[in-house]
Parts: sequence; structure tokens; C-alpha cells
Amino acid sequence: MALYLGVMSGTSLDGLDVALIEQDSDTRLIATRFQEMPATLRQELLALCSTGEDELARAAIAEQRWARLAADTINQLLAEQQLSPQAVRAIGSHGQTVRHEPHLGFTIQIGNPALLAELTGISVVSDFRRRDVAAGGQGAPLVPAFHEAVFGCPQRIRAVLNIGGFSNLSILSPEMPTRGFDCGPGNVLMDAWIQRHKDLAFDRNGDWAASGSVNDDLLTALLDEDFFKDRGPKSTGRELFNLVWLDKHLAVRPMAPEDVQATLLELTARSITESLTAIQPEALDVLVCGGGAHNAVLMQRLQALLPESDVKATDKEGVPPDWVEAMAFAWLAHCCLERIPANRPAVTGARGARILGAIYPA
Repeated sequence: MALYLGVMSGTSLDGLDVALIEQDSDTRLIATRFQEMPATLRQELLALCSTGEDELARAAIAEQRWARLAADTINQLLAEQQLSPQAVRAIGSHGQTVRHEPHLGFTIQIGNPALLAELTGISVVSDFRRRDVAAGGQGAPLVPAFHEAVFGCPQRIRAVLNIGGFSNLSILSPEMPTRGFDCGPGNVLMDAWIQRHKDLAFDRNGDWAASGSVNDDLLTALLDEDFFKDRGPKSTGRELFNLVWLDKHLAVRPMAPEDVQATLLELTARSITESLTAIQPEALDVLVCGGGAHNAVLMQRLQALLPESDVKATDKEGVPPDWVEAMAFAWLAHCCLERIPANRPAVTGARGARILGAIYPA
């Protein structure tokens, strides 16, 4: 039995999720802590997702701030649990993705793992994605192997759906290797749109989207993006799906902001369900995690579009939906130290199974 910490900062940039797990033959969630992202750091990390002046120095400073924030959060969690750093075998740190261009052979996550190890006194495993990319893969999604370990069922075909800034699916079947891929935007466009028009971080419960009407012409145009026609392996990010991309479509289709929000929610629902039914229409369970699990309108649309499936949050299976990804990176640290390959070539398109991560000893 060993304790691991997982640190996750997703594309929504709302904050850091830290999960403490106990790992032996099973994975058990012990404790969690969330730390809101300071507004100035969030803006700088967002800016680094696009080309700008003096990027190398800005990225180096931003990742120092990110590592200090992560270290403070971890140390607070350990104090709450009355644990010493020596009680934890390793931290699995995803870092913050600022660029993801696997078709060009690179993906960049910043987070200064050396500084994180120094500030916590705990070994850090990070840089999980680049080995898969080096092996010809997409470097994403990486969570299907964890989904397989935690949610796999020998009697049922299941899909695990993570809806963070972007959405990704893991297909778990008793008779086939685990499959998975990014579906497209999760919350990223809806969050950006409501922030622009209402200065809110997100659309609570999908209420603003529910006040509008789906514009079929806009929805058709958005779904015509080449990414949605690709059956994978595939991954995506802010490089493609952003407000600039949306504004190009809106330039010739002016409409009420709430109707745009309704259409963006439908885009998320349709891109997910069409991806799932194309590859695994027999999925009996669709287990939803990430922030999207709290969007009641989105969950209702997913169930309506998948009438033969049982769409439910992962807490129905004993795992809180907000902590699945942080738990996954704690588990990936365990796999690295135990030299267990943790990518899935059928998911990412890599040439083979690989041990993921770089180790920064305490």
C-alpha cells in the first residue's frame, strides 16, 4: 500500500485539483483539496496558449508561480491529514497545458516539477504526455487506462465521459482493448462565451443556455469542422476551439447571446453522442466526470440523445466526478515508478505501450 498525490489543472484554468489516493491492487480516494487559480496567473496561462512576445521568459515565470501554488495546496492538504511528506511516495503532476500540437510532434505542459519537489520534499512525476507523442501518439487522452482500472466491468460495455474544458471518451469493453479519444469542446466555449457577455466563470446548471434556442444553421456549421469527421485517434485543444473560431462563424450569423450559448451546449452534447454512437452504440453505462457532470441541462441532453444508455455521474459508482482526473495523475505516478506502461496505443495511436513520465526525486 502506498500514498500518492495527483495535481490537475485543466483547460478551464479555474484552479488546481489535488487528490490523495491510497494505491495497492485498488485505488481509493483519501482526501482532496481545491485551490482557486489567481486571476493574474490564469490570464498569463491563457495568454501563453497563443503566440506572444518573450514567451520563454513569461512561461518560466508562470510555471514557477504554478508550482508554488501547487506546493502550497499540497502542504495544506498534508497538514489537514496530519501526514508528513515522507508518507507520500510521489506526486503525479500534470502541469498546465499551454500548447498541444501532436500533428507537429509536440505537446507542452509547464509546471516546474523540480521546484515542486523542492518545495514539498516529495518526489514528483510529470511530463506524462511527451513520451507518447515521441512514439507517434497524440499524447491524449491519457485517462482511459485509469478509467479501465477503476470503472471496468467484465459484464457491461461502459463509456467514461470526462467533460472538462474539452470532452473525452473512454470505451471499456470486456471483449476489446480500451479505446478513447477527444470528442471536442466540453465547457471551454460555453465558459468563454458567458464570461464575455455576463462576466461569469461558467453557466451554472446550464441555466443561461436553457433560456435560449438552438440555432440549427450555426450548429450545422460548427459540426462541419474537420475534427468532428475524424474517428481517431485524435485530440484537440484551444489551438482549434476558441472564441476566434466561434466569432468567424457568428460574423455571418448574428443572433442573441443566449441562443449562441444554447447552440454551444448542443454542440458539446452532439459531438459527444455522435462520437460514441459511431464507435460503440451498445454502451450500457455512460459515466460522466468533470465539471460538465454538474450541468443539469447538458446531462439531460446527453440522456435524451442516448436513450438506450444510462447516463450518470461517476459518484453513482463511488468516485466523485470532480476528482477523477486528479486521481488519474496520482495513479499515473504509481505506474511510472512501478514501470507499468500507462498509455493505450489504441487510444493515442502510439507505436506501442510506453512507460510515461519523468521523475524528479525528493
